[in-house]
Amino acid sequence: MTEPVAEMCERLVKAVNVIMDPETNQTLRLEALKFCEEFKETSSLCIPCGLKLAAKTQPAVIRHFGLQILEHVIKYRWNNMQVNEKVQLKDCAMQLLSTGTSSVLQEESHIKDVLSRITVEMIKREWPQNWPDMLKEMEALTSQGEAQTELVMLILLRLAEDVITFQTLPTQRRRDIQQTLTQNMDSIFTFLMAILHINVEDFRKTKSVPGMELKARVYCRVSVATLNTLAGYIDWVSLAHITNNNCQLLEILCLLLNEPELQLEAAECLLIAISRKGRPDERKPFLLLFGDVAIDVILSAAQSADGLAVQKSPNDNSVEVVERRYIFLKRLCQVLCAMGSQLCFLAMSDLKIEIPPNLCKYTEALMAFTTHTSHFLKMSTLQTWGALFRHDVLSKDPVILEMAKKYMKTCMTNLIKTGYPSRNDHPSCMYSSVDFDSDEDFHSFSVVFRAQQSDMLRLACRMAPLEAFQIAAEWLQFQITSPVDVGDSSTTSSGGLCSMLSPSVTQWDAETIFMECMVGQIFKHLETEKLPIDASTELLQALLKYETKDPLILSCVLTNTSALFPFVIHRPHLLSLVLDKLFRAVTFETSQNKMVPRTRAVKNVRRHACSSIIRICRDYPDFLVPCFDIFYEHTKKLLASDPTITYMEKCSLMEALVLISNQFKDFEKQKAFLDELLAPVVADWTSEDLRLVLATPAMYLSFIGADQVLTEKTREAEAITCNRARLSFCLFVLSGVIKRAKWPSDMEEAKAGGFVVGCTSGGEPIYRNPCTSIFLAMLPNLFVLIRTQISLFLPENMARLSETFSAAHEIMDQEKNVVLGISQPLLDIYDSPVYKSNLERMQGFFATIYDICFHALGNACQSLLQEFYSIEGLTQEISTSVFGTFDHVPDHRLRPMIRVFMTKLVQYCPPEYHESLLCPLLGPLFAYILQRLNLKWQVINQKTSINGEEEEVVLSHDSQVTQEMLEEHLVILLTREVIEFLTVACVTKKVPEQNKTETIKEEVDEDEMITDTVQAVATAHATELTELGKCLAKHESIYMSLLTLSFTAISWKDTTICNRSSSLLCWTLLRPATAGNLLPEAVTWFFTSVLKALQVHGQHEVCNNTLNQLAMLIYEALRPRYAELRTVMMQVPNINMDSLDQYDHKLLDPKAQKAGEKKRKDQFKRLLAGTIGKALCEQFKKEVHIKNLPTLFKRPKDEKDIMNETLGLAALFAPTTEAL
Repeated sequence: MTEPVAEMCERLVKAVNVIMDPETNQTLRLEALKFCEEFKETSSLCIPCGLKLAAKTQPAVIRHFGLQILEHVIKYRWNNMQVNEKVQLKDCAMQLLSTGTSSVLQEESHIKDVLSRITVEMIKREWPQNWPDMLKEMEALTSQGEAQTELVMLILLRLAEDVITFQTLPTQRRRDIQQTLTQNMDSIFTFLMAILHINVEDFRKTKSVPGMELKARVYCRVSVATLNTLAGYIDWVSLAHITNNNCQLLEILCLLLNEPELQLEAAECLLIAISRKGRPDERKPFLLLFGDVAIDVILSAAQSADGLAVQKSPNDNSVEVVERRYIFLKRLCQVLCAMGSQLCFLAMSDLKIEIPPNLCKYTEALMAFTTHTSHFLKMSTLQTWGALFRHDVLSKDPVILEMAKKYMKTCMTNLIKTGYPSRNDHPSCMYSSVDFDSDEDFHSFSVVFRAQQSDMLRLACRMAPLEAFQIAAEWLQFQITSPVDVGDSSTTSSGGLCSMLSPSVTQWDAETIFMECMVGQIFKHLETEKLPIDASTELLQALLKYETKDPLILSCVLTNTSALFPFVIHRPHLLSLVLDKLFRAVTFETSQNKMVPRTRAVKNVRRHACSSIIRICRDYPDFLVPCFDIFYEHTKKLLASDPTITYMEKCSLMEALVLISNQFKDFEKQKAFLDELLAPVVADWTSEDLRLVLATPAMYLSFIGADQVLTEKTREAEAITCNRARLSFCLFVLSGVIKRAKWPSDMEEAKAGGFVVGCTSGGEPIYRNPCTSIFLAMLPNLFVLIRTQISLFLPENMARLSETFSAAHEIMDQEKNVVLGISQPLLDIYDSPVYKSNLERMQGFFATIYDICFHALGNACQSLLQEFYSIEGLTQEISTSVFGTFDHVPDHRLRPMIRVFMTKLVQYCPPEYHESLLCPLLGPLFAYILQRLNLKWQVINQKTSINGEEEEVVLSHDSQVTQEMLEEHLVILLTREVIEFLTVACVTKKVPEQNKTETIKEEVDEDEMITDTVQAVATAHATELTELGKCLAKHESIYMSLLTLSFTAISWKDTTICNRSSSLLCWTLLRPATAGNLLPEAVTWFFTSVLKALQVHGQHEVCNNTLNQLAMLIYEALRPRYAELRTVMMQVPNINMDSLDQYDHKLLDPKAQKAGEKKRKDQFKRLLAGTIGKALCEQFKKEVHIKNLPTLFKRPKDEKDIMNETLGLAALFAPTTEAL
């Protein structure tokens, strides 16, 4: 035996060396790898060879491979080994732990790791039943030296991770081991605490003794391993073990925070402990951490670590972050936050605890992290401040109230956007370079950071509104009086103006956020008489007098003006000044050269001014009615005299006028105004020449210049641009006016103003909109344009596009990046003119026109109601124009049609038009969508199943891969849009009965998460068909299209589609049909579709829950009448036929005792377990089988099936168990 082992070991060593040699060619490496794997799988010499290769005399790589062989034997051959072989291997493994390693500092970490894995794999298979003395043997090992002690710590940690954290065991084995660990936890914790105490004390004694440095490192290594092991147990053991002996463990961990070599591991242990949940009485001992000693230790550790977190680089004089110290600061910050969470919980509990005397010291420590240079540390504290500021008890404490004021002052610094990792202009940059991989990552983080800061700032402003106003006022005054600082050359634009990174812009930007947060809260939480009207008036006057030619700063000024506008209500004389400021911003320019395109910043200022005017008119229309005539004249003058105003800006100003006109509350007066305002637009849109252009694709393409080759700006090109602007303006005005024109919300005012023209059969009032006549006049050409736009995708019209515009209908780059999830440029080039190519302009025009047409129709559905739905021939118009030539319309153009128009069409349609209008439209639409999506998903499925060779060919072309990814994402987005549309059209949610919900919750076991189960069960009971859904269900062809689409969608490879369809659509649509007579083939298809979806999506927990629930509902509803369902169930892989028989018996026998819904769901889920597909990462993984051992903690159940026996009362009370 010795000779074959030696020979095989020699071959294995050569193979391993070949594999690990970087100079080896790929063919030899693969052959060597195949040899090693075949040896592990088939050889009978694995154990002797593994032991021989694992000898301490071998190189580390060879030892690791030898130990891997032993691990492979235990994981995959253990069940087939004889008892004596198992005992021998266990003894050899223990011998390796005892004598098979070098010293603590010399031994390789991967050798220690694989040794611990080997031992844990045996423990998982044999302990406690067949290895009762395991813990004693581990304890004995620690007496042999520090190397063995560290290995024992690694073993105990991995055991806890496998059993508790990752749960890589069968349920019974996991329960046996976990309960045994729990029973022995007192001794385990005593053992761990003793090891920690001994090694920490030895470390402290030796670390400063000359010549004992190596010994100190040994004790330190063991201490670190012990702390890591403690962390693996603190997360789940009973809180009593953590708080025993007056929180001795927490005290030790706090003291270790001042040991630089151990502080990080101690902080992580402390964080896990203090984050534990439990009953109030169990968590009350955590308040000891608010005592003087603990708080002082935490503060001193934080101060010490903060001072050492940065150091000078040895290579140059630059400053860099010491990562370990910085991570410790993060953990310490999280500890403070967890302490705050415990305090908030206990302060609201029934224990009626006293607020800790050291609350001031605690909040000061928390504030120190909030003011730290690191953005990550700042953000980590925000949730805790929010909990304190919201708390019903603590928020009233003077300490927290004072901290709210400090927090507001801190925001003056924290809101300033600094710290880009690529720059070096702020101390936070060096921390950002550690926390973020790129400026894009930092930008994404800063967006979330700012949003959270704003939320906390609002809470603080609510607590001290007057102080918040004072801070904001002083800050704004400072900004107004300070000279503009454009910064250095890296933050200055080409025109000498500010960029987004200029100091003045970042200051103004931060102040603007503060002002918006403050004003919103001050009006909510202060009585009118306490409002600082005079001070705010002075502030607003100073702001209105402030003049700047910098567009970025002017944008902030406009935001401040809008934020302070509520104060204008109390000082009406300021209104004209505010409007003058905004109107001047609408025409803002930085350059007098009209030939140079405006910069992005200038465009944003003008849009900002228009948005501010609309916002004021929307929120305060009553206040603006008295000056409506002045506003109207000013707007008309501006529109007539300033040729530089774009059609978007004109449209915005017209929308503002319409918003004010809503307050006329007089139908005839408002209609006359709208007729006058829109007369030029209506005349232009309804002109005969424009109708001819819109009706003919060839003329339309010529009119907008899409059939011409353009290389540079010419007079002809400018004329074409004017044509496109003319169309855009008419459509934007139409859509905007329909959206803004409303009747009074008060019924009596609407009647008095002449807006009510009758009542529906249900008694609901029928309103008329003052812009209806305008819309009806423009509607024919709108339908003509939609028909022409859709026909442009036909091959003959695509051929008419010139070479310049051949790609005009393709998705725009910006939208493409959004679909693919590609991040946008971090900072827009605000100071550069916005130059666009002719193709980009044409793409933008086509996309805009297409979208705005459907926006106009959608707004009409919402605003006109009966007046829109009662239009004669509407069904025919929509069918011929909107649904004309769908086959050639790309996916990215179908989405807005469904989302913007069709969803609103069904959402706002009065019930009396369901049959006459919607059914003729939706029937063909659903049938077409089903056919189209089926074909699209077939293509996607074929692509994902191609063989590897073809895939490599495809992947060699990056552009082609990107295009295929884009097409697939667009199909997914379109499908999601369709599912949402179906949900809006057919499904409505009802409030479930209270007792039903309570019954469901009672049936959920205490140790199980309630949310998913209750949600899945409750959703099935909480949805029903809408009135439109019931109407559609009466038409068999439409109904079958809906059912087919919803049940097919659950198998398409997108979990969002599957979850939405299975949870909301499938059962809601199918339930009415279960009462009638369905074809057996249809019943089988519905049920099989759900099982197929489980095969595709079952590995995802959320989809698994909803699909199992759906399958159970179908089976229980239809199984009594359709035996075919049992035939389908019998084909489920590995189904337990006895369990199926039992389930059917309870379902079909009316006398059988019915189990609760939760129990039935669990039983049915087990029946379908064989259908669950594996994730791709699991499909080729070799399975590990661990046999169950005789259970220790539960008497085995009688295997006798009592369900089929008749039990009398006498048997129940018989004195012997045999009677049962």
